Amino acid sequence: MIGRLRGELVAKHPPHLLLEVGGVGYELEAPMTTFYSLPGIGETVMLYTHLHVRDDAHILYAFGDAAARGLFRALLKVNGVGAKMALAILSGMDADGFARCVHAGDTAALNRLPGVGRKTAERLIMEMRDRLDSKTEMMAPAYAAAEDARADPADDAVRALVALGYKPQEASRMINRVEGCGQTREEIIRLALKASLA
Repeated sequence: MIGRLRGELVAKHPPHLLLEVGGVGYELEAPMTTFYSLPGIGETVMLYTHLHVRDDAHILYAFGDAAARGLFRALLKVNGVGAKMALAILSGMDADGFARCVHAGDTAALNRLPGVGRKTAERLIMEMRDRLDSKTEMMAPAYAAAEDARADPADDAVRALVALGYKPQEASRMINRVEGCGQTREEIIRLALKASLA
């Protein structure tokens, strides 16, 4: 599986782009929210990817951040939503905007997206509500936060506990009880788990 690519942006013609990595040109499809953040042709860019396998094609999708890719993958699990519709949804709004619509039950906003009718909007809200938290951090792989050197250790610790199976609110409470200045993510997790067992 190809998780991400870093290389020179050779061409961009929405929704398609071409990225050269080590002499190999990767054809990618990306939502418009990713296109808005792309650098100019000839510049280096890093993109998160998802390989979608169909009977007639293997398509590599590209996203500007792990949250967008995570939302794309979560949308593919919704009944009646395929890769084309998931790409259209992400072209119309970013991951945070989608999470706000789902939590607010805003079917009208989702209904304005191309290809999303009233019933699909209702299904999206019903099926996605439990999968999302307000920051859409649940959708990103646990390792994605480690790639950001500026990440807050307490936030990383909460994500790690959620990945271990704790509910987001419970993980936040556990971390808030033990969080202190200068602690690493690993120290905070260790102390939180130790305190929960005491």
